[in-house]
Amino acid sequence: MRAAARRLTRRLGRRGALLTLKGVIAALYGYGQVVQPPSDVRGLCLLLKAWPLDVWGALWITAGITALISAWLPPRRDWPGFLAVWGITAPWSMSYLVAWWPLGDYPRGWVPALIFGAFGAVCLVAIGWTEPPRARSEPPRET
Repeated sequence: MRAAARRLTRRLGRRGALLTLKGVIAALYGYGQVVQPPSDVRGLCLLLKAWPLDVWGALWITAGITALISAWLPPRRDWPGFLAVWGITAPWSMSYLVAWWPLGDYPRGWVPALIFGAFGAVCLVAIGWTEPPRARSEPPRET
């Protein structure tokens, strides 16, 4: 079991592991929006003018699945997953930010704006990371 986990970790790499985590979180968040929408949607007023919450939930799920699929692609070809997660978090962050200021509809809007912004910004940082070279397992040299 441990060897299989090690092989899986090696196959995914750090970029793939990050995309897997981001993809799972995004897909589950979207599922939550569809199955049990939040009762307080004051911070989402701008988003809801474009589409209803179940459509936004489906977009979250799509971004999550894109990230999960991209996690298995070679480094530098996995960019669609990073952009998908950033692309879904950016409008949410902006909607909460605008609901806080200048609209003043949601006094704590700055909190989810920062959370969604940071969640997406990690993808913009990680998309530029290079995957570290794999360590070669060589027998120790005798001197």
